[in-house]
Amino acid sequence: MKHEILSLLVASTLATAAYAHPITSPVDPEETPAFDITRAEATTDGRLLTFAMEVAGIAGSVKPVPIGRLTGARVEAYVWPTSVDPGVVGFDPESGILALAITAHPDFDDTPLYDEDQDGDPGNDGADWHSHWVVLTEDSACGAGLKVRDVSPGQDLLPATAPYLPIALDSPGMSPILDGHTARITVPVADAADVSFDAVTAELQVNESGEAPLLCVSGVHDVASGDLSLPGRVMAE
Repeated sequence: MKHEILSLLVASTLATAAYAHPITSPVDPEETPAFDITRAEATTDGRLLTFAMEVAGIAGSVKPVPIGRLTGARVEAYVWPTSVDPGVVGFDPESGILALAITAHPDFDDTPLYDEDQDGDPGNDGADWHSHWVVLTEDSACGAGLKVRDVSPGQDLLPATAPYLPIALDSPGMSPILDGHTARITVPVADAADVSFDAVTAELQVNESGEAPLLCVSGVHDVASGDLSLPGRVMAE
């Protein structure tokens, strides 16, 4: 059922929803508490955009189990799909659903410009929670019906801080804050008041290198709205 709900994201209209802000979601006793969304909100000061998500358990307390290889590697993610055009942050305009994500994946490093664990080596990270912009598109080959868009670096537009993987993924280096029940991230996006958004907790998986789709949304833990109608509204502080 959650897979079907996530697939509705592509078909849903991205017009500003006439619903109250923030989004609240009931506790699901059958869901892993660290991924059971209870509330999501977003605010802007006109220059910076902050997303926050509250969960029933401790945010960030559950990470993927390492498997020691890239193929089949799992990613856990706290995700905010938005109505922002991908072109705003440097991807091809109108190329899919722009989403901000906080992710952890111990089997690979996709932030070569940043040293998340501060050990002096920027090439051995990934296991700690970090931020990404991603562009999501529909693909029936993925368990949840969505993938991170496959691209050709040098042909498709990518932000300056993208790791130049063959997917629409940027590593902007903004540090997420996971504190108690809350996951929070702030990014530079101007004039974001009234942008529509939702909140999702999901699992992704890396497929065989060289094959598309490379990074699938393989499963969904929770959707704040229940139907991915993007009912949230970014509010001016």
